[in-house]
Amino acid sequence: MSRVLIVGAGLTGSLCAHLLRQELAASSRKLQLVVWDKARGAGGRMSTSRSPTDPNCTADLGAQYITVTPEYAHKHKTFHDELVAKGICTPLSAAVEGMVMKDGSYNLVTPQGVSSIVKHYLNQSAGADVHYERHVTQINLRDARWEVCRKSGSPETFDVVVLTMPVPQILQLQGDVRNLIKESQRRQLEAVSYSSRYSLGLFYEAGTQIDVPWAAKYITDNPCIRFISIDNKKRNVESSEVGPSLIVHTSIPFGIEHLEEEKEDVQPLIMKHLDTVLPNLPQPKAVKCQKWRYSQVTEAFPDCPGQITLHSKPFLLCGGDGFTHSNFDGCTESALRIVETLATYLKY
Repeated sequence: MSRVLIVGAGLTGSLCAHLLRQELAASSRKLQLVVWDKARGAGGRMSTSRSPTDPNCTADLGAQYITVTPEYAHKHKTFHDELVAKGICTPLSAAVEGMVMKDGSYNLVTPQGVSSIVKHYLNQSAGADVHYERHVTQINLRDARWEVCRKSGSPETFDVVVLTMPVPQILQLQGDVRNLIKESQRRQLEAVSYSSRYSLGLFYEAGTQIDVPWAAKYITDNPCIRFISIDNKKRNVESSEVGPSLIVHTSIPFGIEHLEEEKEDVQPLIMKHLDTVLPNLPQPKAVKCQKWRYSQVTEAFPDCPGQITLHSKPFLLCGGDGFTHSNFDGCTESALRIVETLATYLKY
């Protein structure tokens, strides 16, 4: 049985697994789908964190909602409609102060946290072997197959490899893959850039009141803080039994300035700025700080092809928002292009 490895259990990787499973259902080919991620759980930058004191209290430390533009409302309608029909997404109805929207666009939020979208697609890839804490370090070509090495554990062999992690992490891979990247491709990959930022999740006890008139707010007059959200209020899932959670996203300049510092040292700085923006906040029960080295794509791969092929026999592909743009529809477009490229292989 042929084996396909998808590296990265974020949105592109999970949706790719789901679409590949659909393709396989329509073909006679027998394939084993495998998904590896170096983190302890699914989501990537669509990450939902749980309070260490109450697992029902959660916060989206990465993506906050899906913005559907008129172009993609038509192009990716089946994806949006399915998520709404299954209750994974609902229209954003809460007040977001300072939000700027293009005409005809709308937002969707996730009542169970934004990682529920990724988990849905992984569930839809029924039969895929999903493994976490598997950090790929090398890829070598061995007898027309890919030998994939990781930080701990034995190497494994695959017939197809799809890389969906941030582009700089692709360029850090060792082994034969380094020599298989053409010089022109390398220059284009090296030109892909990302913004960096920190996010903070504050978790509160049940019954705590955060007295603000909005569910989320964009901040324009603070050097550190760019966005604040009362996450359960934003999702419209307020409960007397589960405490609220508050999210803080830093500005890009602040993220760049403190990028190489330990997040334990940066957290007090963010909290100090938060106190100036919201001086009467109650004391949280727990706080989690997340460093996003690769937050959003600021310069994508030229012409945004959705994916590029590093090697065709056997297939080694790269995809993700670095080859489109950083939102739900960018990742969806990448997954579609990956599966389209592999379609001939899947049929025979």
